[in-house]
Amino acid sequence: MNCPYCGHYDSRVVDSRDVNDGIRRRRECLKCGARFTTYERWQPASLFVIKKDQRRESFSREKLLAGIRKSCEKRPMPSGALDKLAEEIEAELYQQGKTEITSAAIGDMVMARLKSLDHIAYIRFASVYRDFADITTLKREVDSLAGAPAGQPPNQLPLIPKDELAAIGKNQRRSRR
Repeated sequence: MNCPYCGHYDSRVVDSRDVNDGIRRRRECLKCGARFTTYERWQPASLFVIKKDQRRESFSREKLLAGIRKSCEKRPMPSGALDKLAEEIEAELYQQGKTEITSAAIGDMVMARLKSLDHIAYIRFASVYRDFADITTLKREVDSLAGAPAGQPPNQLPLIPKDELAAIGKNQRRSRR
């Protein structure tokens, strides 16, 4: 491991600890004495994604996470929920034991999880992923969500806390009188 400060090629491990999905190592450069941290993560066998146009490209967790983050932009999400969602999908893909998977299968996995996490994020993702041809197709999808049990998904954080929402409702009733 090269030192990020002086570029020297050799360092010694001062401390090692297990973290969620790998090992965290604290290192010390043998030339300048600077300390830095490295993370080691198990890298499974290659997984290739078959795109709609039949191109193949390596699976990228970062690309998956970027798409999920884009659909959840400016939405009230529990901290770490998106990283956890990407981790779950990646783990499921590798557990299947296949070397190739279609982008459609990955998209379906994302949509299923987003649907239970946040309906707006789900619609945003679906509108790009399914490439809705017209507004009626989009409306049908929104109506299917509206027909679901009332309220927000169980993992969804409220945009306005319940006590503030109740206070707003009381103020509106008073102002109508």
